[in-house]
Amino acid sequence: METRPLAYRMMPKTLEDYTGQEHILGKDKILYRTIKADRLSSIILYGPPGCGKTSLAKVISNTTKYKFVKINATTAGVADIKTAAVEAKNLMLNPSGKCILFIDEIHRFSKLQQDALLPFVEDGTIILIGATTENPYFEVNKALISRSMVFKLEPLTIDNVVDVLKRSLRDGEGLGNYNINIKDETLYKIAEVSNGDVRTALNGLEVAVLTTKMDSQGCIRITDEIAADSVQNRKILFDKKGDSHYDNISAFIKSMRGSDPDATVFYLARAIDGGEDPVFLARRIVIAASEDVGMANPNALVVATSAMQAVAMIGMPEARIILAEAAVYVATSKKSNASYMAINIAMEDVQNKDTGTIPMHIRNAPHQGMNKLGYGVGYKYPHDYPGHYVEQQYLPDKMLGTKYYNP
Repeated sequence: METRPLAYRMMPKTLEDYTGQEHILGKDKILYRTIKADRLSSIILYGPPGCGKTSLAKVISNTTKYKFVKINATTAGVADIKTAAVEAKNLMLNPSGKCILFIDEIHRFSKLQQDALLPFVEDGTIILIGATTENPYFEVNKALISRSMVFKLEPLTIDNVVDVLKRSLRDGEGLGNYNINIKDETLYKIAEVSNGDVRTALNGLEVAVLTTKMDSQGCIRITDEIAADSVQNRKILFDKKGDSHYDNISAFIKSMRGSDPDATVFYLARAIDGGEDPVFLARRIVIAASEDVGMANPNALVVATSAMQAVAMIGMPEARIILAEAAVYVATSKKSNASYMAINIAMEDVQNKDTGTIPMHIRNAPHQGMNKLGYGVGYKYPHDYPGHYVEQQYLPDKMLGTKYYNP
C-alpha cells in the first residue's frame, strides 16, 4: 500500500468515512439515502479537482451489490462501454443484469461516445456515475443529463481538509506508522494553501514527511517552512476555459457595476493569475464603461478604450497595472445604464413592431429632383435658430411620443 500515493490510501471506504459535501450527503439528503439503500440511479458528479468525486464513487463501489466497473474517458472508447453492458447482461456471471459504470472525466467523451451510453442507461443495464470538473450542462449530452441527477460538489472547507490530514496521521494505512510532530497551525496552513483540494493537501503532507530527516529522538518534525516548501504555491481554482472562467469574469463585471473597487481588483487578480488573456479583460472593462457607466461619466469609455489599446501594445506583466487603473476607474465612476436600456428597447420595437416610415422632411435628398417628391422639404436646420435648437418631428408618425432615453 505504501508504494501508492497517500491521497489514494486515504480514500474513504464508507459514507461514514467520507468528509464534506454535507449539502448532498447529509443523512436527510436523497443521495445519502439512495446510496445507503443501494437504490442509486444514474448521477453526474460535478466539481473542482480534489473535492471528492472519485472518493464518492469508491464508497459506492464498496456499498453496492451491483457489479462496479470503472473507466476513464481519456483512455476508454465505445468498445469499453459495450463490453461493460454485455458483461452486465450475462446473468450467469451477473444475476442482477445491470452494473454501475463509473466514468471519470466524462466531459472528455465525444458526442458519439456519450450517445453510445444512452440505450444502456435508458434500459437500466448501466447505472451511470459520471465525474467531471466541467459544467455538465455545457459538456455532457442533454439526453444523458435528462436521464441523470446532477450533483454539484463544492471545494472542501479548511476544516474538512484538516480533518482528513489528521486522520492520515493516525491511520496505519496513511502515515500512522511514522513518528510525526506537526502543529495544528501547520496543518491549517497546508489546508489553506490547498484551496479545498484534499489531494493537493495530502500530497504536500506526504512529501514533507518523506523528505524530512528524523531528529535524534527519532521524530519527524514538520515546521511551517517545510510544509510551505512541500505544498508550493496556493492552488487557485481557475480554468480559463472552464466553468470557473465564467464565474470569475461574471464576478469581475458585477463588482465594477456594483462600484466595489476592492472586489474588482480581487477578481482581476484571480483572472490574471489564472492566465486569462489581458486583452479579453480589457474588452470587458470597455463594455462595462459603456453599459454601466454610460452618460454618468462618458470619459470612462475613453479611459477604458485607451487602456485596451495600451494593454495590446505593452503586454504582461505591466499590462496588469493598466487593467487595474481602468477597472478601478470604471468601478468608482457614477453609474447610468440609460443608453444601454434605450438601445435595447428601441431594438425590440424595430424587430417586433410596425414602426412606420421616416418623416419626409428628414430623409436624404442627394439629387435636386427628389425635392419634388417631398424628400427633405420643410427640414429646419437647428443651427439657424437661437440656441442651435428648433422643435420639429424626428420620429415616424406611428412612434410619436415614444420615450427611449431616460436620463
